[in-house]
Order: sequence, then C-alpha cells, then structure tokens
Amino acid sequence: MSGGPEATVSRETNHDPSRSADHVPPNQDEPASGPYEGITLEDTPIGAAAQRASQVLHPGSVTLPKPERRRMLTIANQKGGVGKTTTAVNLASALAVQGLTVLVVDLDPQGNASTALGVPHHSGVPSSYELLIGEVTPKEAVQQSPHSEKLYCIPATIDLAGAEIELVSMVARENRLKNALSAAFLSELDVDFVLVDCPPSLGLLTVNALVAANEVLIPIQCEYYALEGVGQLLRNIELVKSHLNPELHVSTVLLTMYDGRTKLADQVAEEVRGHFGDAVLRAVIPRSVKVSEAPGYGMTVLDYDPGSRGAMSYLDAGRELAARTASTKAQEN
Repeated sequence: MSGGPEATVSRETNHDPSRSADHVPPNQDEPASGPYEGITLEDTPIGAAAQRASQVLHPGSVTLPKPERRRMLTIANQKGGVGKTTTAVNLASALAVQGLTVLVVDLDPQGNASTALGVPHHSGVPSSYELLIGEVTPKEAVQQSPHSEKLYCIPATIDLAGAEIELVSMVARENRLKNALSAAFLSELDVDFVLVDCPPSLGLLTVNALVAANEVLIPIQCEYYALEGVGQLLRNIELVKSHLNPELHVSTVLLTMYDGRTKLADQVAEEVRGHFGDAVLRAVIPRSVKVSEAPGYGMTVLDYDPGSRGAMSYLDAGRELAARTASTKAQEN
C-alpha cells in the first residue's frame, strides 16, 4: 500500500543546535508541517483502513445520516454468482454497524442470506414463505441477527422453493410481499433500509420484490459476461414499472469481484459506468477469500474479518449509499 516514493523518505535531519535532549515531539494525531502539512494519520491508506476497522469493532463510533424516508431496495440479477446475497448481507451489516436499522428479506429458497446473518431457517421456522402465502405476520417471521441489535432478517426456508407454483393461483399474486410488509410494521421496527435478496431468476418471487420496493440495486461482476442478461432484467423492471409499480427505478449499481490485476476488470468497470452513469457506486468490491469464507461461519465479512479488504469495501459502499440518501434529501429540500 505504501510502496511509493513517500515510503522512502529519509529519516536523516540536519543538526539543529536549538534542539535539546528534552525536546518533545509534536502530537502524532496533529497535521504534519512542512511538505506534509494538513495530512493526518487517517489520510494514509493504512490509517484509513484502521479507522474503518475500528468502526466495525466499536459500533456506534460513527453514525450515518438517517434517511428522511425509509428506503427499500431489491437486490436483483437473474445471473447466478454475481454477489446478490453477499451484497445484501454485507451491505446490511455495513449500514447497521454505522448506526442505521436494516431489515433483510430473504426471498431466495437457498436461504444463504439467513445463514450469513446467523438466524435459524430450518423447515418449520416462520419465514418469507409463510409471509407470502398469508400464514404469518411479518412480526411473527422477523428475527434479530445475533451480530447486531440494528440488523433484522425475515429468513427463507426450503419451503419457499414451491412458492412460485402456489402464488400463480393467488389473488394479487405480484403484491403479496408489498401488502405483507406494512408501513406500520416497518415503523414499529424503526427500519431505515429494507434490502430484499432475490433468487437468480425473474419469476414471481423476484416480481414480488420489484413491486414491493421503489429502488433496484444491481450487483454486476467484473467479468466477461457482466452485462449479459442485465438487458432482460432492465426490460422486466420497465414492465413492472409500467403496470405495477410506477416508482420503481434502478438507483444503484455495485461492481463486484473486481480483480485489479487484470485489464478486463477495468474494461468491464468502464463499460458499466458508461452504461449506468451516476447510478454506479464509486466503491468497488474486490475478489476476497474472506468474503467467501464468512458465510461458512454464519457471519458477514464485517463480523468475520473486519480488517479485510472485503469488509472495508462494503463499509465504504454502505457509507456512500447513505451519503447519496443525504444528498438526495438536500436536493429535494
């Protein structure tokens, strides 16, 4: 990180007779003088990373601005393996660590988001399946993550695998999730962000998520087939917007699995930014072993290894998402 010219600055100084043995060095937290005037420890890569890791280890040390209106984002991409669930749980954890209350709704029958958040999701547990078919209320289905008092989850069980078939014959089948997540329930939890994790398909579960939310977050991996399939997702979003949810829009795009050693990653990132413009977050999620290992321990990467590159990247993404909320609020006012 510090392999540039700055790392080789000489420690030698000219002899100054005015300096005595009892000379006290300046406070290291104060900005440096001379050619490094105005630079603090937090301005260096290592210092900034240490500061962010400290935020994870000491929740509440930094509080992000609370959005004026509750934000609900559906995290969707029918292409598998692009980081939907990883983004949902780690972004939720990043927001919670920095003082916001987050609800994750797991709509993927695999239940990976539930696993990463450490909540039980075996068959028989009240889940998103029972919520969709009307057997339980959201208050009965919601669970608090053991990792944070500000992080909640409505889990998914294997029973959800059959929900697509059952929903076909139900009244208002596309609005089941929207109707279930009532404003009264979300206000009682004092939720700031709702993140809906979708399965890798464009079926009724994903349509329910798109109807329930106002915003779509699309994770796109920095690989060759990055934009393949996104066109179909965008067409589906437009259909839902035209017929079911006029407020729906793609508000956020997050680049995942970025490998800075390859030109391909930069080319894909440039193409995505050219296509989606300001919707793409500046924060980019790198390929990280720690991010992959964390779910095996029933944790997000911020709980598993708060000092890792993956954890720092999601922390930055969460901060940027909240900052955009504040910016939007300022523009509206």
